[in-house]
Amino acid sequence: MPEVTAEPTAQGREAPRGGWQPYHTLWAMLLGGWLFSYADRTITGPVVTWLIEHDHGMLGSAGHPHALGGLIGSLFFAGYMLTQFPGGYLGDRFGHRTMLVVSLLWAGVATLASGLMSGLIAFVVLRVLTGLGEGVFYSNDRSLIAQRTPPAKAGLGMGVAITGLSLGLTIATISAPYLIDWGGEVFGEEDAWRMPFLVLGAATLAFGWATAVYMRRIGGPLKATGSTLRLLGISAVLCAAVMAVYLIADGAGMPSWGVAILECVLAFVLIGAIFARRSGRLGAVSRNRNVLLLSFAFIAVMWNLWFFSFWSVSIVADAAHSSFQNAALVATFNAGAGILGFPAGGMLSDRAKARGWGRRPLLIAFTVVQGVLVLVFAAYLQTHEKPSLWVMSVLLFVSSLFFNALQPMAHALLNDVVDAAERGAAFGLFNLVGEIGAVVSPALSGTLFDHYGSWTNAVYIDGALMLVSALLYTLIREQTSRA
Repeated sequence: MPEVTAEPTAQGREAPRGGWQPYHTLWAMLLGGWLFSYADRTITGPVVTWLIEHDHGMLGSAGHPHALGGLIGSLFFAGYMLTQFPGGYLGDRFGHRTMLVVSLLWAGVATLASGLMSGLIAFVVLRVLTGLGEGVFYSNDRSLIAQRTPPAKAGLGMGVAITGLSLGLTIATISAPYLIDWGGEVFGEEDAWRMPFLVLGAATLAFGWATAVYMRRIGGPLKATGSTLRLLGISAVLCAAVMAVYLIADGAGMPSWGVAILECVLAFVLIGAIFARRSGRLGAVSRNRNVLLLSFAFIAVMWNLWFFSFWSVSIVADAAHSSFQNAALVATFNAGAGILGFPAGGMLSDRAKARGWGRRPLLIAFTVVQGVLVLVFAAYLQTHEKPSLWVMSVLLFVSSLFFNALQPMAHALLNDVVDAAERGAAFGLFNLVGEIGAVVSPALSGTLFDHYGSWTNAVYIDGALMLVSALLYTLIREQTSRA
């Protein structure tokens, strides 16, 4: 029986009696999973910035280094995007607990191996493989929380767990300069960039093992063999496809943003083939109007997330002409706001639903405020030759506070509009479509910087996309009866 159809323990679904509950432990473990997963993927941005600044042979000698660096981030998300939908489906079949453990262990191995590679192509392959493994985490995390948390606290649970995203972003961003300095002492200046991948990869492996112990304790044996073999088979095909598109397009002289768009086309061709073979549950999810609106609106969210997560250090360093270390410290204001924003957004949406207001009005309001604040940030960069680090810190923090709060609102709303048996597939489709933004954003933004010599245009585009997503949210139909 697929794990999603089995009823969780009564203890996990009862109205809370006060004090620490089993579902709180689940939230904490999943928070750790988000932390390590996001640290592993975020570290690429600061490392790429360091490689460009130090004219390293891997990137510094390229004619358009920011475009190439952004493309590396985009290729990671091409892999990440491609396993969103298969990951949700595998979770429905083999169990969400199993897929979460497989994802963490996979990410640890691939991140560790990334620090051992020599040469750009080998490094890119490892980043794509990291994305393929991490891509199965999201849909299974959201589904397991919905399955084992009291319905009245589902939004809060999703917000608390995904707070690990902000912690991972913060840890990776602020630790990168120090880990690279340590790498220089251990490996020498040329190979200093390896240390962040080695440290974070080893830490992720250790946490993945602890997660496996916990998941077996709460639900029995994991179906790890079958699920891992199935994911390996899928990932081998997808990695070959991603790299083939990259090498052919790059050989033809296509710009980095064009390669990223081709990777998105590849994703939908492959997912279309899955729909053609499995038209039952998957087809029902793809025809759900609310799921589609949420999914396409989330393109802007993922665009914003990975524009600032990948390039925030470079944005601050270029605008304020500051050092790598100072820029990394300022960039943490963008990453760290989620520590408050994620749980607050989940809690507020739960209360709004309980009072009969629904989650949608808050989601729209927070998205509009965040989009406007990003446009204000762009205007500030445009009108000040040397922006203040303090002003940039405040703008990044406040806009990120609203941005992080709106995400669990959208996740909880998606959970409300699908049947329990379709959660894994629905969250997989949701993040698959949303990841279009993550795939295109780093490469296109880097290309814009190389062309204009400034990040201002890319920031304006980011804010405008968030306002478009708010318009899409207004079209969602939500039942607003009291919980």
